[in-house]
Amino acid sequence: MAHLKRVSLLLCTMVLVASAAPGQAGVRNSQPSNQPDPQFWQRYTVKGDDFSVTLPALPAMITTKTYNQRSQKELRQRVLTTSVGSVIFYINVFENSKPKQSLEEFIAEQNANSLYDLASEREVSINGVTGKEYSSRSKNPPVTAQFFVTERRLYRFAAAGSSAEHSAIKQFFSSIALGKKTEGTEVSDGPGIPLDVDVGTIYLAKEVDTRPRLISKPEPGYTERARRKETTGAVRLQVVFSAIGEVTNIRVVEGLPNGLTEKAIDAARRIKFVPGIKDGKPVSVWMQLEYHFHLY
Repeated sequence: MAHLKRVSLLLCTMVLVASAAPGQAGVRNSQPSNQPDPQFWQRYTVKGDDFSVTLPALPAMITTKTYNQRSQKELRQRVLTTSVGSVIFYINVFENSKPKQSLEEFIAEQNANSLYDLASEREVSINGVTGKEYSSRSKNPPVTAQFFVTERRLYRFAAAGSSAEHSAIKQFFSSIALGKKTEGTEVSDGPGIPLDVDVGTIYLAKEVDTRPRLISKPEPGYTERARRKETTGAVRLQVVFSAIGEVTNIRVVEGLPNGLTEKAIDAARRIKFVPGIKDGKPVSVWMQLEYHFHLY
């Protein structure tokens, strides 16, 4: 029976990409769009702020302290921003110090300049925390924002540049998680890694002086459904080992059902490596990863 079998996960085999970039066979140094599919965005969090959300790239973050009239003290606030295409994402996190601020008070404070159309109000709920969603009065550009209040924090999640039906915006809001056990890549103050800037040519492995060197390569998990269905085989991914030390531009060359493709993608994102070198500088390199799933 499948449930009595042990699961063996082989370490992935990294294979050089001998041709041009995916989807551009025969074209020298062509590269795919620098805008990853929303379903493959990474999850980010901020230590101590009890939230996480998926974003297309590491966001910029600024932490400041401002004087708060209600509490008569300086309170910390954070602003996180990133973008993909014409859509810009904003996350504002404020301390909710005594006297505690209610959701209605927080929304009124944030809407002091009448940016949001109160008639567009929609109730939303995340992990048992009830919030409100509003659309902007102006449609140039359109803005959608969700507000939440917890015992410790006040949150404003906003997306500007397109309607709430835009796939990236839907992914952004649907991925928000609130709670003390949220997980994700921890963000610290800094400029982030914008997607819409030129980070240089993406090279083939044979074109660099030193290929990327693995530091750690986590094994993917095996889903319970895949175990029950006795799903085996290989997931092959075309990825970029970027000059900034992240696995990006993930493309599925060959996948497996029952959640194994997603497990392989998650493992690929967590790879730690030293970037490839060309002419003495770190560069981005196309690579192929294979994750083999076997039952025995």
